[in-house]
Amino acid sequence: MSRRSLYILLAAGGSAALLLGALGFQYLGGLAPCKLCIWQRWPHLAAVLIALPALATRGPVFPWLGALAAAATAAVGGYHTGVERSWWEGPTTCTTSNDIGAMSTDALLESIMNAPLVRCDEVPWEMFSLSMASWNMILSLALVALWLMAARAAR
Repeated sequence: MSRRSLYILLAAGGSAALLLGALGFQYLGGLAPCKLCIWQRWPHLAAVLIALPALATRGPVFPWLGALAAAATAAVGGYHTGVERSWWEGPTTCTTSNDIGAMSTDALLESIMNAPLVRCDEVPWEMFSLSMASWNMILSLALVALWLMAARAAR
């Protein structure tokens, strides 16, 4: 097996493992995903699918696409981490404003009734003070490196 193929398999396997881990937390652990969690899953699926033509062809195009997919999920994971830590506001559809005092009773009731079941600005699980979004970002950056090594080995 070539180094290029090994890097592709490791990168795609990493994305598959992170995706399966997220699904395991959801279906086995009972942790429902928020909107940003779902957004982080799609690039992992894309990376797994990109691996098939990347292994079947030569050249750096597909490994570069794999790196782009891994970078996309890392970026969403970084954004999600910032939302969780209140560094910036997240999408209004999955976060809440702390300023409810300025709201009318009707606006407050509407806000409560339309509130999502799973909020993006709360951390449901963490390890070593890092949330799942943070771990996804860190591990996905390692996957970017593997995809880039595969692209370099293709030359």
